[in-house]
Formats: sequence, C-alpha cells, structure tokens
Amino acid sequence: MNTTNPKKRLSKSDYLAGLQCPKHLWLRINERVAKELEVDEGVEDLLEQGRKVGELARTYVPGGTLIEYPYYATDDRLRATTAAIDSDVKIIYEAAFATEKLFVAIDILERDSDGFVVTEVKSTTSVKDEHLLELALQAYVLRKCGIQVSKLQLMHLNSDCTYPDLAHLFFTKDVTKDVAPLIDKVEEGIRAQVEVLSGYLPDIQIGAHCSTPRECAFASRCWADVPPHHVTTIYRMGASKAFELVEEGFTTIHDLPSDFKLSATAERQRRSVVEDGLIVEPTLVEALTDFPSSIGFLDFETVAIAIPMWNGCHPYDAVPVQFSFTSMDPKGVFVHSEWLADGPDDPREAIAMALVDACRDVDKIAAYNAGFERMCVRHLANAVPFLSAELKQIEERLLNLLPVVRNHVYHPAFFGGFGLKQVLPVLTGERVYDALEIADGSSASWLLQALLLEPSQFTSDERSQRRQELLAYCRADTEGLAKLYYRLKEL
Repeated sequence: MNTTNPKKRLSKSDYLAGLQCPKHLWLRINERVAKELEVDEGVEDLLEQGRKVGELARTYVPGGTLIEYPYYATDDRLRATTAAIDSDVKIIYEAAFATEKLFVAIDILERDSDGFVVTEVKSTTSVKDEHLLELALQAYVLRKCGIQVSKLQLMHLNSDCTYPDLAHLFFTKDVTKDVAPLIDKVEEGIRAQVEVLSGYLPDIQIGAHCSTPRECAFASRCWADVPPHHVTTIYRMGASKAFELVEEGFTTIHDLPSDFKLSATAERQRRSVVEDGLIVEPTLVEALTDFPSSIGFLDFETVAIAIPMWNGCHPYDAVPVQFSFTSMDPKGVFVHSEWLADGPDDPREAIAMALVDACRDVDKIAAYNAGFERMCVRHLANAVPFLSAELKQIEERLLNLLPVVRNHVYHPAFFGGFGLKQVLPVLTGERVYDALEIADGSSASWLLQALLLEPSQFTSDERSQRRQELLAYCRADTEGLAKLYYRLKEL
C-alpha cells in the first residue's frame, strides 16, 4: 500500500492529472520531489505570464477584495474567504473553498441576485475542454460548501485585440450549460482518484493519453522500454491511429505488412527502416534546381507575448526580435550577419533595417520550414511600411528546405521527424547544438522574453552572457542549415 504522506486535499491540477492518467496522479502526489516535477525556466516564465494575465483581468472586473495569502497558507485563505462572504463583499479575487478531499481557488467570484458568478481566467485565446473540467470541479466544491452558483464563465484573451487599444483585451463566455453535465461526474472521478492514491502505483499502459491534453511529466518513465521504430513514430500517423495498430498487434514499423497503406513519406520511412539505410530519391536533384549558387540562410527567433505591448500587435503575435543570416563567399567561407533586440522598446524597425542590409547580396534565401520566416518577414513589412517593398522582395526570394528533405530523403535515425535538429546530425555528422547552453527554440524564446521584458532578473554580466548564448544558438541554426544544404547537394 501507499506508505507516503499524501496531500490532505487534491488541487485542480491534481484532479486534471488524474483524469488524464491515474498513474500520473499517483506519481504526482507520492513523488512530490520527483525530478520530472521540477519547474524549468520555460515553465516558470509561462506560469508568470499566466499570473500577469490574471492580475490584469481583475482590473476589468474592478472593486474586488483579494484573498492575498501564499498558495500554501490554505487555512488562512479559507478563513479570509469566509469572512469576505459573511461581510457581503460583492467581488472576491482568489476566493478559496475546500472539502475534505478537494481545494479550489476561484479567480473571480462575483455576487449577483441569484447567488455567485464564477469566472475562471485563462491566458489562452479560446475555451478548451480542460477549462470546462476545471470549472466543473470548482462548481462541485462550491456546491458542497453551500455556495449557490448562478453562472459559470471563462474569461480569456481576445486574439482580435490590437495594441494600444486594450479595452477589449478579454473575452468572457458563459459556459454554464456546457459545464452542467460535467459537475455530476466529479464525485465519481474523485472517488476513483482517492482509491488510486490509497493503493500501489497503478499499472497503466502507454497510449494517446500520454500526450493529451498535454504532455505527461512522467512520460519518459513509461516509454523507457518502448522499442525503436514504434508505430507512434510513423510520420503523421497520429497517436490514436498508432495505438489502434498496437491493439491489432503491430508494435513497430517492422511488424507492418508490406502492403500496408501509408503516405508517400511514411512509406519511404518504412522502406528505410526495413532496409536499415539511407534512402535518397532520384527526385532530389530536381528538387534542388531552384536553389542557386548565390544563396543565404535565414533564421528568426521570436517572442509571443500574452499581453501585447507594441503597436499593431495582438495577444501571442510572434514578433521577430532576433535573426541570423549566413552565406558563403567565393572562397567557401561562411559570412555571418546577426541582430538581437535589447530592451523593451519596439524592435521591429531596427531589425527590419538590419535584415534588409544582410540579405542584399544573394539571389535566394533558404530557411527550414520557411513558412515561419515568411510570416516573420510579413509581420515586419506591416510594422515598418517604409521598408515594405524591400521586405516583400526578401519574402519572394525565400526557399523552403524542409520539404526537400521530407519528400526525397529518409534515414532510420530520423524516427519519423524532420526537424532540423533531428536531420542535421544524421545527414552531416555535425552536432552543432551539443555544446550550446541554449539548444532549442522554446528555451530561446523564453529567454528572449525575459531579457527584453524582465531585465532586472539578470546582472549585467549575466545579461551579456545570455545574449551571447542566444546569438550562438541562432547562428548554429543558419550555419547548420547551410551545411545541410551542401550535404543534400552532395547526395
């Protein structure tokens, strides 16, 4: 049996974890110091962004009383909430309620003539299924506490809101009818979760639930013994379809019959895995004909800020704040240009000017997944109209290297993915990211956001060091892309 000292009450996050997977819940509660639960910089920045959205949301429903205690001061929060309700406070922020097994905090609790309106604030731009489950749990706890709920609503960011007019930054949707049928299921769900926690670690097989609605923190444990080339690695198969294959007895790509119907890319993957070797289609030659000798390689890094702060921006617009550009001179030496924003001021005019200058002397510009670079260039063209013609020319010169790889080349070590960091070391032997402090785009984006918008987090030396790390990462992308291109030409 479970011999640890579990939490007295389950939180909203615990409950959602249990709905996704009982094993996840058990580990979350009984291994609270597990390494997988440590919050990294990216997650912490995401949580901080959510906190800022929540704080700002209160100003759109003003005049309330904040239950202002640390998250762990449960009893103080409960007492303060009871006092506020007894005092007929009209609006309460972070109102806390509990049953013997559950604890919830309500973002905004507003008294009306029929009881109380519950508002859950989200930093997303739409309502998601898990939001409704959260509200169902809150409504259930409030009901148990004798609180009459008259309305349940979601308050989320409005993607149409444009800075500087933030009057309509939030959109509030009444979801009372959507949540109602979910409330009655909460008690059964909690009963099942309490039973799970009273026993041994449950034996749950891997499945689509490992990544839906979000990636499980403990997924690496459950997937540790999964064989190479598992059917979940089949290109664009989809988790649900892949696990249907598992139920039919097909565990790896090797198990699939030769006449099993796959997309052209997935079939190339199957052939490569079965033959255990690199496949290069003859069509690769034609695919590279649009790539001239005078060519540069471009990569952007962006920040996606929940609360827009630059003219014309919307919530989560991907705003370019860094680029790297690499080309090769006639002697075969890489020539490099780069730009990185510094501080919270709107960087788009400066980065656009630097970009136009960097791209001036090449006929074509290659990117990996060029749709992203095209979006960045268009964003800059809209934000900096006096450079729109030059930026449009850059957009017209963009070539996409990703489909060249995806449609004509496959190696078993791709494992169904075609990201630059998967493809580059396999085809070139270059492991350009291994020695870098920053080795993925998500980390770069969060660090960029912190450096630009929260500079007080860093000393002067730390700031200088992190900027150099960002420049090195972005440069690795374009130099790696150039090496990949010339390797494809060799192939």
